[in-house]
Formats: sequence, structure tokens, C-alpha cells
Amino acid sequence: MCKTQVDLVLINPGGSGRVYQSLSASVSAVEPPIWSGLLAGFVLNRGFSVHIIDANAENLDPERTASQVLQLKPLLTAVVVYGHQPSASTQVMPSASAICRTIKENDPGTRIILVGGHVAALPARTLREESADFVCGGEGFWTLTDLLEALTCGGRPNFAEVRDLYYWEDSTMKVGPAASLVQDLDANLPAPPWHMLPMTKGRAHNWHCFGDLPRQPYAAMYTSLGCPFHCTFCCIQAPFRRGELAAGYSKSVNSYRTWSAKSVIDQIDLLVDKYGISNLKIADEIFVLKPSRVTEICDLIIERKYKLNIWAYARVDTLRDGMLEKLKLAGFNWLALGIESANERVREEVNKNFHSDRLCKVIENLKTHEINIIGNYMFGLPEDTFETMQETLSMAIDLNCEFSNFYCNMAYPGSALYEVAVKEGWPLPSDWGAYSQHSVDTTPLPTRYLSAADVLRFRDQAFERYFSNERYLSMIGKRFGVQTLNHIHDMLSRKLVRKILEEQERTA
Repeated sequence: MCKTQVDLVLINPGGSGRVYQSLSASVSAVEPPIWSGLLAGFVLNRGFSVHIIDANAENLDPERTASQVLQLKPLLTAVVVYGHQPSASTQVMPSASAICRTIKENDPGTRIILVGGHVAALPARTLREESADFVCGGEGFWTLTDLLEALTCGGRPNFAEVRDLYYWEDSTMKVGPAASLVQDLDANLPAPPWHMLPMTKGRAHNWHCFGDLPRQPYAAMYTSLGCPFHCTFCCIQAPFRRGELAAGYSKSVNSYRTWSAKSVIDQIDLLVDKYGISNLKIADEIFVLKPSRVTEICDLIIERKYKLNIWAYARVDTLRDGMLEKLKLAGFNWLALGIESANERVREEVNKNFHSDRLCKVIENLKTHEINIIGNYMFGLPEDTFETMQETLSMAIDLNCEFSNFYCNMAYPGSALYEVAVKEGWPLPSDWGAYSQHSVDTTPLPTRYLSAADVLRFRDQAFERYFSNERYLSMIGKRFGVQTLNHIHDMLSRKLVRKILEEQERTA
């Protein structure tokens, strides 16, 4: 290889057009690549040089992405397969795969590693199938620094000691020792080097800025990693599993690590003062969890009198009445709740346990404090029937949240549900892109009683019914104004093409 200009290039793949179809142009968010930023900060702290290519925000195709890599001549190129939610990792794989393939076609000597939730869930398969020299089976921090050290030590690199590394040796797949999870996040995982990211290209979710707020600038950040809960459809812990075992966790325990409130507010200060951020996403899988921690962070924001527009994830069973006033004062204008299903039997099947009376009380309290709600619902859970899915849609219409996401159940790699699906021989998507909720070829899981096409058709019809409901539209008009109403109508006009529904209609 030629002399390198940079030690590590981190690539955030694109492909949003395939993932979101027509929604990618103006409806969907453009998320900052937080994981690339965290990896960059960790590697920079250990003395290596780093460059980030955000192919998603810059709208770069694989050819232009590869061209930038080849100009930089890095010692190592890492394609980071993370999305703006856990499920978004797998759907990024077609773009990541195309980037790896294009780089190798232009320069076979460029060393490539794949890092991320999807590849950590299926490391051996990923190494076999993709045009990459290495795959990371863990969260990536120690793997990248170990690998860079091996590549710079002189002589033939010794990959056997690189933690969480999957690689080939004489046509035999080898695996390095497991890396324990990174602990003391304040000391070891500093804020992402925001100056390396195209900060003017981020765009908030459409609903996040209802009321005609500008959607730019926008940023997202983590205040914690992992989730202590065990929803069977969730793959959030996939990159942490090997590290949890190496750190001595029981297999039945999920890791949950946090940055201190001071570290969190220091990062918010930077985003506000240097980049003028007002729209902010807390990307934690579950932010509203420990009352004392939530209150401490809120108090620090309130002291500064920032005018922030924040959204974060909460749970029906973790929201406490005493939190809401401070959350609102701090600028938490939106909270996302994983409601999933109206039917308690269906919820219990996937370890989502809360009583419906508790849900109604939480919704009422949030509305009293004028905190907008994103209700997340899921169709096609294993015990779902047409009747239970209708229960869920009826509940969504009755609760009348300011926004609702309607998802189909997917067996994402890294989730307990994926393991069951493989064991039971349930039909899975034939292509990683089909795991996207909005793609042409999306293929949800069937239930015990319904086909994948049945589930998808119900989901798309539920979306139409919810957002065209007169009670919902009246509430939106009163809360957010005419322009937001017009946006809802525009969103409804962007029809998604669905391959499996078209095929079913042709054969009917």
C-alpha cells in the first residue's frame, strides 16, 4: 500500500432513498452518526488520526464514498453499521455492503472492517458474505484501537490478540478474545468530535418540529448505553453481549452504562454555544428511567435557561408524576412511548408488561403537562390476529397522541425473536434491506395466524386511518396550526410501494 495519510477512516453509510422511499426527501430525519463520533473520540484519545465520512448526510453514493477513501489512503477503513435506532442497523447493510465492495474493486489492498449492531449479531456470517477483511463482534472501541496498533507495530500484524476481531487466516476464520465493555464513560468515551461532522446537514424528524419550527440545526446524543429491559423484539444489546460476558455479567442481565450529568450538560453546552442547536434528540434506548438522574440533568438545563426542543424515549412503567414538570421545563417537548399493542396477552408474549390502566394515566399526565407523545405501535407480534391488531389501532385512535409510529414486527438479528425465528424456521427477509419498515421489499414476520402480507397491509391501512382521522386532524390544527396540518396531508400523499402486496394482488 501507499503511505497512509490518516490512520482510520470511519464511514457512516447512506442509502436513505432505498430505506425510506419518497419519505427520504423531506419527511424522514437526517441523523448525525453518533456511533461513528463515539468511536472517533475513543480512537483519537489513544493517539491515532481519524477522518469521518458521513455518506448519509452528504448524500454520497458508494462510488463517491470509495473515491474519498482512496484519496485519504487510510491504514484502516471502518464502515459503521449503526442507525438512528437499533432496528436501523440491519437496514443499513445494503449500503455498507456496496461501499465495501466498491472500495475493494478500486483498491483490493484497502483494509476494511465492519462495525455495528448488525455485524456484532452475525459476525461470522458477515465475514463470510461481505467484502471486508475484518468484522467486529463487539461494540468496537477496543477492537479498532487493538487493530490499529497491530497494523502499526511493524512486520507481520498479529491479529490473534485483537479483541472481538473476526478475521481470516489461511482460509480459516479466527476470532480474537472478547473485550470487556468500556467502563467509566466520562473518562473513556468523550463527546464526539462534532467538528468532524457535517453539522449543517442534520435534520430533525418532521413531528419533532410541528408548529412550524425550523428543522435545522439538529443534533442527537447519548447519555447512556444499553437497556436493562428484555423486550424480545429488540436488538439493542447485540454489540454489548460479548463485552457483558467478559465483564462478568450474568447472561440474564443487560448492561446499562451512563455518562454523568456533568458530562451530559457539558456536551449540551457545546452543541448550543458552538453549533446553535435547539432541536435535540436523546438517543438512549431508555432515557426516562432513574428519577434522580433525570432530575439532575433537567435541573442543569433549566439553570441555563436554554430554549431547547428535545425528544427522548420513555416507558409506561418508568414515567413518574414528579418527573414531568421538570422534563417540560428543561425542553423535553416530546416523549416516545413503546405501547406496542392494546392486547395484554400479545404484549406479555414479547415481555412488554404494563397494565392498560397505567398507560391511560401516563397519557393523561403527559397531556396535562403539555408534553407531546409519540405512540409507538407494532402489528404482527406472534400472538396477533386481525382482532388484536384492530384493538391496537382503536386504542391508538382513542389515545390520539400528537404523533404515532406504526411498525410491523421484524425479527431483527441480535434479538431474542430472531433466534426463535431461526430455530422455528419462520420465513425471514431474503435481503437485509427488506428489514426496513418503509422499503419497497419490506417483509415483516407472519404471526401464528396471519401472513406477512396481511400484517403489512393492515399496518399501511392503519397509518392512513390514524392520520386522516378527523379528531386527530382537529387536535393537530388547534395545537400546531395550519402549516402542520398541510404537512400531515403532504405526508399522507407519499404512498409507499410494497412489493409483497403487489405480488399478492397479481396472484389473487
